[in-house]
Amino acid sequence: MSEVKESPVVLRWSRHPRQVARAREALRASLAAWGLSSVRDSAELVLSELLTNAGRHARVSPGREIETRFIPVSGGVRIEVHDASEVPPVTRQPSPGATDGRGLLIVAALAQSWGSEERKGPGKFVWAHVMAEEAGRAR
Repeated sequence: MSEVKESPVVLRWSRHPRQVARAREALRASLAAWGLSSVRDSAELVLSELLTNAGRHARVSPGREIETRFIPVSGGVRIEVHDASEVPPVTRQPSPGATDGRGLLIVAALAQSWGSEERKGPGKFVWAHVMAEEAGRAR
């Protein structure tokens, strides 16, 4: 998956749940500028799940921010969510009546690929590639 010439969008967010909506707005604007509005719905949902997980589960020190990176790639976007926690994300199999635990299952269903990696500094980042249907079929 190759990156395109547009610059990535790097933003920082507090752990407050209201930041998720603001991050979606920033992603929506970036996708429109890059001509990638066709992936908007899936990309926004993937970002929401990853950012919500970081805010809920990262357990980072107060004052630490969560960083998002939106990187245009050929036919789609790479979404990264960076936090200072060393704990990798874990996909769960929630019971039918559970009210949470489906976030990474949603990410896996909507993204062409996703994963987690260590950062050079403290913590990790979780990434996902959300591709336009045409680009996904070309693989």
